[in-house]
Amino acid sequence: MKPNSVARKIAAGLLALLSASVATIFYANALRVGKVIDRYRDVPVYDNGLLFFRSHGKNYSEDGYYYGQKWQCVEFVKRFYRHAKSHAMPDVWGHAKSFFDESLPDGAFNPRRGLAQYRNGSMNGPRPDDLIVFTDTRYGHVAIVTQVSSNFLEVIQQNILAGPRQRYSLVVSNAHYFVTTPRRPAGWLRMSPSATTRTPATNRTPHSAPD
Repeated sequence: MKPNSVARKIAAGLLALLSASVATIFYANALRVGKVIDRYRDVPVYDNGLLFFRSHGKNYSEDGYYYGQKWQCVEFVKRFYRHAKSHAMPDVWGHAKSFFDESLPDGAFNPRRGLAQYRNGSMNGPRPDDLIVFTDTRYGHVAIVTQVSSNFLEVIQQNILAGPRQRYSLVVSNAHYFVTTPRRPAGWLRMSPSATTRTPATNRTPHSAPD
């Protein structure tokens, strides 16, 4: 058999194998997407599948409140605050990292989200039900705090391949609270007496990129 013929057969075999692998990934992904994989305060977390960068359409409440792109991290935290805390954010748009306003001082009111905002390192440590914000990637990431101890906190999240629950180290130094490994958030947001429910904004275009 000629060398060129052998090379063509090998290339055809590799192409067929690659096509079969891609088809298997898409099939496995389709089986996972939209399934409930966890729950916190009776608010479900949905699987976004193996292709975590994909969105599966926009999700709205029955009364038209925009939760976000199915089933990305922003969608879960907004749905959690609406169902578990009866809180509708004044501004419903933005990537995950936009949930933390770097221009605000520690403990200030974040008007876009209708929540009080605390910086990582604040004297006001994280609490269960806080919305924790990571800004260290292009679009960032958001999650909900479920548990806080003397040296760690646990979060629940959507659209993370490692799973919906994750723990982070919590260090208290000179009465300041620092969330550290394996990832440092910008800070956390929480309901406060001034964080009242307001009519959601409707005059901006929703982002469709990954959270």
